[in-house]
Amino acid sequence: MTNDALLDTICFERRWIVPKDFITEFKDEYRFLSNFYPASVRLRGREYPSVEFAFQAAKTLDENQRLSILNCSTPGQAKKMGQTVALRPGWEGMKIRVMEALVRYKFEHHQELAEALLATGVATLIEGNTWGDTFWGAVFGFDNKYRGENHLGRILMRTRVELRGKDQL
Repeated sequence: MTNDALLDTICFERRWIVPKDFITEFKDEYRFLSNFYPASVRLRGREYPSVEFAFQAAKTLDENQRLSILNCSTPGQAKKMGQTVALRPGWEGMKIRVMEALVRYKFEHHQELAEALLATGVATLIEGNTWGDTFWGAVFGFDNKYRGENHLGRILMRTRVELRGKDQL
């Protein structure tokens, strides 16, 4: 069964049922799964302090805006600034691929983070949040189910599968 097919069996109509083997918050011991976690990544020859900084910078082709994002003090500030940049042509069609490349870079270039990701075993990773992001994550509803596309969680699980395959070579 492919990873996406497995995810589709767990996720019915974008409603996530949460058994024990799910990680639903990227904080505390699982903070390293967050794009805000300080782990440098490179994008177009420039080093960014986290995936969040690099992702926000990737939204634009304007070098001044990229530098402004790089010079932000926190990933939260970088995210806020990224919401104001001139989007590059075709951004909506490429943003998942960009995120996947940045997340992959994070775990391929930080061995301790790769080991931590592998240590999550086969747990389903859900970027559960309270700010309503149902694209990158999922939101817990009154019916005790998560709703959302959970693209970040899916990217992390694909990255984990790739790392596990490299670990066995």
